[in-house]
Amino acid sequence: MVIPLFPLPQFVLFPGQVVPLYVFEERYRSLLARVQRSGEAFGMLQILTPSTEDPRPLESRLSAIGTLAHLRDVAPHEDGTSSITVVGGERFQIRELVPGEEYLLAEIELLPLEEDPSTQAPAIQRALTNRLVTDLLRLHPAEREAIVRHAPPEPLLLASFASVLLPLSGEERQQVLEAATLTDRLETLIGLVPVEARELN
Repeated sequence: MVIPLFPLPQFVLFPGQVVPLYVFEERYRSLLARVQRSGEAFGMLQILTPSTEDPRPLESRLSAIGTLAHLRDVAPHEDGTSSITVVGGERFQIRELVPGEEYLLAEIELLPLEEDPSTQAPAIQRALTNRLVTDLLRLHPAEREAIVRHAPPEPLLLASFASVLLPLSGEERQQVLEAATLTDRLETLIGLVPVEARELN
């Protein structure tokens, strides 16, 4: 499957995450026009190093693993720019870049989370999810009501929710996205919770 790519610095899109974006560069206006016509998803992935620190071309500074972005809303502006909203979908891995457009294209393969072989996995994931919510409440006590109201019950979506609320670097968010299993992802997030907010055992 070949998809257009929309890379951003210090940004990782997670499954189920809803994100507003402002599209202003000409090449990404062309990308937006394409996906509006076709209805296809595009790939969002992280620019690992800025051009001011790394002279290599953009395609050499990208993460290999990203997330499909599904277009939800588009609000065009008179100057040709657009405000859009996307929702994160499936994780993918780049197989190779494909020439042909002003924006990047890539041949990708979907990269679903691996099945956890343990029969205890669902119970473990529920326990990790509960602990993560507790840690988030400790970290953001002023947002307690909103966290309780909006925290998804599904472990996968809760992991995405926590990834947004935790003070993580781009590198740490990439580490979370690349976790092999859902249990690994939840455990990685708990390991990245600031010490002062961790649940005491």
